Amino acid sequence: AFQTALTTDIHRHGHLHTTKAWAKAVRSEVDRMITLAKDGSLAARRRALGYMYDKPTVHALFANAPSRYKDRDGGYTRIIRTLRRRGDNAEMAVIELV
Repeated sequence: AFQTALTTDIHRHGHLHTTKAWAKAVRSEVDRMITLAKDGSLAARRRALGYMYDKPTVHALFANAPSRYKDRDGGYTRIIRTLRRRGDNAEMAVIELV
């Protein structure tokens, strides 16, 4: 459920500040949603709607992704390491759409 929320937020805002472990875990789901959007079929749209929480975000993804990522066959996200979190010293990162 947490991965679903993170995936939805990344597609809604374009980037997300989280721990490095969560960024690596959610990267495959974000890429999978973009692959579904590039497919563009009704079945792919229904699968994306079943996974992500926000209906307008899914519709925006399906409208923009085919043109934005037409020349790219994968690797739709970038993980950039940032400063460690104060308190528990966890490795932090920003995951963003390329």
